[in-house]
This record gives sequence, C-alpha cells and structure tokens, in this order.
Amino acid sequence: MKHLTFLLAALMILSFSCENAKKTESQDQIAEKVDSVMAKMNLEEKIGQLNQLPGRGVVTGPLESEQDYITEIKKGHVGSMLNVNSASYTRKVQKVAVEESRLGIPLLFGYDVIHGYKTIFPVPLGESASWDMDAIKKSARVAAQEATAAGQHWTFAPMVDISRDPRWGRIMEGAGEDPYLGTKVAKARVNGFQGENLNKHNTLMACAKHFAAYGAPIAGKDYNTVNMSERKFREIHIPPLKAAKEAGVSTFMSSFNELNGIPMTGNKEKLKGIIKDEWEHTGFILSDWSSVHEMVVHGYAKDNSEAAKLAMDAGVDMDMVDQVYIDELQSLVESGEIKKQQINESVRRILRKKFELGLFEDPYKYCDTTRENEILLSKENREAARDVARESMVLLKNADNTLPLDTDISSMALIGPLAKSKKDLIGTWSARGNEKHTVSFFEGLENTFTNTTINYVKGCEIEGSDKAGFDNAIRAAQKSDVIVAAVGEKAMMSGEALCRAHLDLPGVQKQLITKLAQLNKPLIVVLFNGRPLAIPEVDKAADAVLEAWLPGTEGGNAVADILSGDYNPSGKLPVTFPRTVGQVPIYYSHKNTGRPKQGDSRYTSRYINTPNTPLYPFGYGLSFTNFKYSDIQLNKDSINFNETLKITTDIKNTGDYEGEEIIQLYIRDMVGSVTRPVKEMKGFKKVSLENGEEKSVTFELTADDLAYYTKGMEYKAEPGNFKVFVGKSSQNVQEADFKLVKTK
Repeated sequence: MKHLTFLLAALMILSFSCENAKKTESQDQIAEKVDSVMAKMNLEEKIGQLNQLPGRGVVTGPLESEQDYITEIKKGHVGSMLNVNSASYTRKVQKVAVEESRLGIPLLFGYDVIHGYKTIFPVPLGESASWDMDAIKKSARVAAQEATAAGQHWTFAPMVDISRDPRWGRIMEGAGEDPYLGTKVAKARVNGFQGENLNKHNTLMACAKHFAAYGAPIAGKDYNTVNMSERKFREIHIPPLKAAKEAGVSTFMSSFNELNGIPMTGNKEKLKGIIKDEWEHTGFILSDWSSVHEMVVHGYAKDNSEAAKLAMDAGVDMDMVDQVYIDELQSLVESGEIKKQQINESVRRILRKKFELGLFEDPYKYCDTTRENEILLSKENREAARDVARESMVLLKNADNTLPLDTDISSMALIGPLAKSKKDLIGTWSARGNEKHTVSFFEGLENTFTNTTINYVKGCEIEGSDKAGFDNAIRAAQKSDVIVAAVGEKAMMSGEALCRAHLDLPGVQKQLITKLAQLNKPLIVVLFNGRPLAIPEVDKAADAVLEAWLPGTEGGNAVADILSGDYNPSGKLPVTFPRTVGQVPIYYSHKNTGRPKQGDSRYTSRYINTPNTPLYPFGYGLSFTNFKYSDIQLNKDSINFNETLKITTDIKNTGDYEGEEIIQLYIRDMVGSVTRPVKEMKGFKKVSLENGEEKSVTFELTADDLAYYTKGMEYKAEPGNFKVFVGKSSQNVQEADFKLVKTK
C-alpha cells in the first residue's frame, strides 16, 4: 500500500510537470491543475489544506499542546507548517507529505523572516530610516535567498502596520508613522522577497500583515482594542496594505485586534470585503497565531464552532496553529452552516500558490543543503548587511563637528552595557540569526581604530539600579581623549508583546551618561534600540548622538564606519521621537485644532509642563556636511484637475564632505469638507552631492496626489488653496502656495 501511495504521488507530480514546466504558466493552466487535484480530494483532505501546524523549533506564540504533526501530515490533515527549519529537515517533513499521505500534496513551509534569515539586517524600523527603497529591497532579497536555501517557501512579512505610539513593541517591525513612506517600504519588501517569478528557487512568498489597524492599540499595549473612524482607517492604515497588494503580495494575515467591537479575524466587511471583493486579491488569507480561537476569548464567538464559521465567512483561508478549522469545519459543512464551495474556494487559493511556487513539479526544490551551506552568512550577504546598517543610522546631534573621529586618536573610553553585547544587536524577530556570528560594537571599533587604545568599561547593566561600575567608568573616561557611550534597550525590549510604559533609557544608563558629561570631554552617545526613546537629558548632555537602532549581524562594523567618517550618515527618522511619554501619540501630520498654540495665551492647545514640539521630528537627520536649499519655485500658481504642478528647489552641499540628502515634499490642504492635517508627505528624493556641488530637484503633484476621503467618504481631491513644503525634515521646510481649480 505504501508503494502504491508513493506511485500515485509520483504520477501526480509527473502529470503536472509537462512542456510548460520551464516557463511561467498562465493562471488558466494553473487553475486546470488545481481542479485536477481537487477532483481527487475528499472533504477531510480539503479541510486539511486549511490547517497550519507549528514545528517543534522556535515557538512564536502560546501553545496549548504540542501536536504530533507527522501523524497529522500522513492523514492529509496539514497544508502548511511554520517554524520548521533547515534544508535537510524540511526535506524530511516534506517527504512524509509527498510519499506517505494519500494524495502526496506538498506542504508550504512558513517562517517569520522579518529582517534577515541567518545574516541579520537592521530591524525594519531602522531600515526604513534609510529611506532607500533599493537598500530595503536588497535586504529582503538576501533574506529570501537565505531562507529559501534553508527550506522556506513563505515569510510572514512584511509587517506594514502604521504606528504612532512608540510604547507599542512592534513599532520596530514596521516602517513608522507615515502611510506614504509606509507604502513605498511595503512595495520594496514585497518585491525583494518575491522577486519577479515565484517559480524560481530563491524567491519567497510574502505575507502582508496585519490586516488591519493592529498598530493603533489603545495605550500602546499589544493585542489591545482599536477604535477609529472609517476615514482614519482608510487614510492611515490601509494604504501600505493596498501597496503590498499592488506589488503582487501572495498572502495577507488577519490581525489579533478587534476594530470598533469586531475582531479582525471575523470581520467579513473589512477582511473579505476589502481584500477579496474590493481589491480582487487572488492569493489567500491566513489567520494570525490562534486568532480564530481568540474570538471566543474576545467574547465575539460563543465557542470554537462559531469562531470557525465567523472566520470562514470573513474570508480566512488558513488557520494558523489552533486547529479550529480541522476540528470544526467538517461538522459545519455537514450541518449546512458552511457551504462546500467556501471550502473549495479556500483550497483553490492555497493550491494555486503551491503550483506557482513549483512545489508540485519539485517538492524538494527548496531543500538543497549545498546551496544552504554556500549562501547562509556568505561574504556578500554580510557586506550587504553592513551597507544597509550604515544607511539606516541617523545622526541626531553633532555639536561643534564632534564627529567624525580621527582614526589615529590616541585613546577612547568605550562605556556602556551595549558596547560588547552581540545578542542585543541583532534584535528580536531575528530568525536563525546567532550572536556568535555578530560583530559587536567593541569589535567594530577595534577593526577600525587600529591605532587607538580602547579603554572599555561596562559601567552598568541595561536594567537595574546598580551603580557600582560607575567609578571604573569614570576612571576609564578620565584617561581617554574621547568618550563613547553605548546605551539603549535589550533586544527583548521591543517586538511582539514587548511594550513599554516608559520611554526613557532603562536602568541607570541615563545617570551614567550624566556623570560622564561632567568630565567635559567629547561625549558621543550611540543608541541601540528598537523604538523611539524620550531622551532629552541625553540630548543635552552629549556632544553627538547617533541612532544605530538594533543594526544586525554587521552592526558593530557599521557604527564604527560612521564614527570614523568612512561613511557619512544620511538616515532620516521614519517616526517622531517625543520629549516625554506624556506626549504620546505624537506625530507630524496632526490636525491644527481650533486653538493652535499662539504666543503666551493660556487658552491654546498645549501642555503646561513641556513644549508641544518633539525632541526629534519625523524626517529629521543630520550629516557630516551641510546642505543649503534655495527657495521653492513652482511652474504655476494654480492647476486644474488635469494638470501637473512642478515644484523645484536647488540644493547645494556647502560643507567639507561628500554626502547624501533626503529631500522631502509635503502638502497642506488649507480648507476641506473635513479638516486636514497640517502636513502630509507626498514625496521624497535621495540625492548625492560632492562638497561644493549643487543640483536641481523637481517634484510633481497632480490632483490625484491631493485626494482624500471627503465628508461623504468619496476618495477625491477638492478645489481650493494648498501649501507645498520642501525641506530637510517635517519641521525644517520652505513653503509656497498654489490652488487647485475646477477644470473649465
């Protein structure tokens, strides 16, 4: 019988690999093959395709029990596995599906490949600070090449949630606060993961998550309730998800949160209504970890049977981990509460992706140990990680040109709990990354400042109140020419379920910096963190501050490249840094209110104990050189709905170094049928300039760029007065006025 099963599987595979095997197949051809497989399937096997089980490796969510997944695979009860790694082990598990189940349908292997697989890049928030879509695409491409070499078909990325609350731990996993920047990053990541053709052995199926508004939980607590208007939902949180769809993303993931009283995994209006009906997405929708069952905990479903029906009706095709579908769907079909065609439609969507990946043609195409050994942590991949890390870093302060440092400086004090840490530099969601392959900050400085005596003292831990190491740190600093402090957060202080109620430096790190500043020596603070921090005291004490994020495998070398001047930083903040947690949520595209702050009047929108302004605004970042902007020039002072406005500025490098500048474009709609933000980003360009060089930069705007959801929830532009802003950040801009007029 075993040999017969294998023969049937082999015949099926052979029948699917015909003259079109070496070229991209049409959707009609794939549909025929999907139908031929489904004709052989019984209801139990169809439901099995909708079931995803976890392996026994990395656990990325709560587990009620550990399933015997090998037995379930043999029964045809599993369509996908997550957290099963390595080319050899995925081959072993795939062999069970192909050779020991009745129909031999291959499995999909998925994994959270968020910012690298083995070679770890900066956390996504850090990568977004590069504002370089080619660099972000490169990061995803390297991750895809490594992950597919290790047996993976599918990544649960990119996370494209917009977040304006740095207390939320998963802010590190997205692109920050702005939907325009978020759409660009979403497309770059999808294109990097998926490449041009999913059938190639080194392309990774992407999953845009989380649908939707997961990044706006009340109080910044993960999984918490979300409440917002339909307009805010559509204008802020949907654009990056839609951009992922336009980039051809294969799958979507429903979010844990409820939105206005309805858990998203059971929200038919939003999930099926937008993704499948409105956008006509042909891929499939996956629940997040156990989110089908969690509708019972939310109080939205009375039991798992009702939760399964709600999720199926909402368009969720695959159930991650909790086995609600495998336990409940058959009885729901038999009772008529779920129609067979619903099951069939979900199965078709999943099988289609397996065909597009080429798994029926060769189930083991991703299980190549030779390629795995050649690609993982290759020299080229590490160089790419170093390049992206350097681009991601943001120079926040550089008083009196403290940086860059002379590489022949006699002595340097390296102080701080993150100076020698390796595991913290790769951050959370670091897939198969390992600290033993990571270059620490200390090692990076040793590699670069070869003629400098580095006096290292830890000084304190990241957490805790112990100041016993302060005295040794002060002594090391006293005998050094310059002080470099490496401070910030542990890797496990940002990420899923890692939210913080306070945003200052944890432990006694702030006090250590204050002590070091009292020595009146050049003090450089390097921040390693996964979220915006509220650090006004650090900004005041330090001569230079560099935001390094959690920079990945080559992080130590990348920071040293900047401190030495080998690389001139060009990063800009993708998210606002508050002065204090009491300002949160704080973001640049706020509304004006009827009483904006004016003079010293009491009756204005303000705090009585801190300024309204952030510590560092969205789009902010310094360079070792200086850039001078000319006044804005418009090609006309009004446009109609069929015309294009051209906005031009000249930018000159007036400093001593070659550098790159990210020029930003914003608009403001002065009067609308509903109020509009004080600024909205509509474009950016990155230019490279030699010292003394000048370039002209032109942006274009049309009526489509001015559209929004009006009072009647129509997405369109309205005629009226506008301002356009161009500059170095959301706060440092030049402005001009124009009108949008009705077409005559």
